[in-house]
Amino acid sequence: MKQIFLLRHAKSSWDDPSLEDIERPLNKRGRRAAKAMADHLKKKNIAPQVVLCSTSVRTRQTLDLLLPVLGDAEILYDDRIYDAAPQTLLARLKELPAECGCVLIIGHNPGLERLALGLADGKGSTKALAKLAEKYPTGSLAGLSCASEDWESMEAAGCRLESFICPSDLGE
Repeated sequence: MKQIFLLRHAKSSWDDPSLEDIERPLNKRGRRAAKAMADHLKKKNIAPQVVLCSTSVRTRQTLDLLLPVLGDAEILYDDRIYDAAPQTLLARLKELPAECGCVLIIGHNPGLERLALGLADGKGSTKALAKLAEKYPTGSLAGLSCASEDWESMEAAGCRLESFICPSDLGE
């Protein structure tokens, strides 16, 4: 059994129009939401062995706020995750070592949303599926379980959506 957590970066700032998209930082609301998500991860004992993080400033800042609760997770920054299509994200998951049981990807939409919808393909928590189908707000976390014994054999529609948590669910 494999676990996948897909975290969309927290809310970013648009205050400086001269910044390239990849350089946009978190805003105040985003920092609060990322801290609330860190508390949620701790409360739910979500302990990824590997964290795959986009190289954008906002995803790295989101990760920085989660680090205190991630224990000894291996942190890997990957350029391919920035603005990635769901197929690219799935291909990256397939590269994980078989002994990894739980992964957290910190990335962007629409790739994360499409990956979550494609992996679950309507299977899982009715409430979570309905909420995910509505939208994937910044700072939101999708939790999926997959029966695959290894990452390499994972395919679309091979998982169940177990949870979908938005910052607003956590009081943010």
